[in-house]
Amino acid sequence: MSEAPELPPAVRDRVAALAADVLPRLETVPARLRRIADFAPARRARVGGGQIVAVLADDAATRARVGELVADRLDAGETGGTGAPGGTAEDPLDAAARAWLARPEGWERTVADAATRLDARAGEQAAVRETRLVAQAEDRASRAEDQLAQVRGERRRQLDELREEVTTLRRRLGEARAREREARRELEGAVAELEDARREARHVAGEGDAERRRLRTRVSELEAANAALRRTGREDRDEAGLRVRVLLDSVAEAAAGLRRELLLPSAEGAPGDRLEQRIAERAVDASAVTGRDGPAALEQYLAVPRARLLVDGYNVSKTAWPEVSLEDQRTRLTRALGPLVARTGAETTVVFDAAASVARPPTAPPTPRGVRVLFSPPGVIADDVVAELVEAEPTGRMVVVVSSDQEVARHAARHGARAVGSPALLALLA
Repeated sequence: MSEAPELPPAVRDRVAALAADVLPRLETVPARLRRIADFAPARRARVGGGQIVAVLADDAATRARVGELVADRLDAGETGGTGAPGGTAEDPLDAAARAWLARPEGWERTVADAATRLDARAGEQAAVRETRLVAQAEDRASRAEDQLAQVRGERRRQLDELREEVTTLRRRLGEARAREREARRELEGAVAELEDARREARHVAGEGDAERRRLRTRVSELEAANAALRRTGREDRDEAGLRVRVLLDSVAEAAAGLRRELLLPSAEGAPGDRLEQRIAERAVDASAVTGRDGPAALEQYLAVPRARLLVDGYNVSKTAWPEVSLEDQRTRLTRALGPLVARTGAETTVVFDAAASVARPPTAPPTPRGVRVLFSPPGVIADDVVAELVEAEPTGRMVVVVSSDQEVARHAARHGARAVGSPALLALLA
């Protein structure tokens, strides 16, 4: 017998799912699979899928019997508890799984054909996604170009207005300088006249006190006129200088604003900055998924205004009080949350799993102010209810999910929520 080819991952998963559905129907369950035989079909495939495939690969009799049961179920059109879709032999995955189990003549070719068809389908889907992404990128680029052209036109208009204002200010500055030159000439003339008056006063000093008083008065008048001219010239110079400074500030601010609007950043940073940022973001995401945040981080999250606290009820209560009944666990948890909610003001909802219960619990635990209690609907686990509550919250709000379930934590992190483990909340409630 030739060595069995290695199964493609998709075919291996389908074999595990189909075999997990029919495992309880075996007359004799192999010893290696008895531990998972009592699991629900979905969990049986998820937890023991690899082990199921390994046992079937080694045990030809068991593989043949499982192949018969799987063939009966596929021919009957059954779906199975794992959620794997039922189908006909034309389905490449089902056909490959059936061939691998039954091992008819040419079954290796059937498995290889299924792998080829799956690869082709994946390539087609990738091409469609790439085409859609390219179209979206081109549309965004077109809109960005239109917005940029509009902004550029507006900035050019503003720049033209500023240039006209600069021209006006330059003309006014030239006029001020002309007035300053005229004032200087008048000042020089007054100084010359003052010197002439002084010489004349010295010349006629001997003609009498009256003439001296007249000349002194004339000198005072000329000095006052000289001071007024100097003051006027200085004020004109100060006004002209102020206008020039205001003009330069306006031009500088307009240039900076234009640069911001045209998205012309300075050459800052280094080529590795973006990679470092992605690595840091992955580290943050990993921290959120693994629930490393402790009591201090949870306290800080709940201190944010209008924080939303979602608690996976039994995940926390079974960690804290596994020895008591579920009813006592619910009562203890809701009572313990009261002081924390009163102190932080967080909007708090505790979700208890009632998926397997047809009737609701007879009495709901007494809840403190600000604490709401939800039971999941029949057939729906609490994890799915918590996921729906997380998705319903708007982006940007502080949403904190308390659960040690890694699937719940990963879902919360993907939707922008903070995920912390049950021990962190229990430390705050202690």
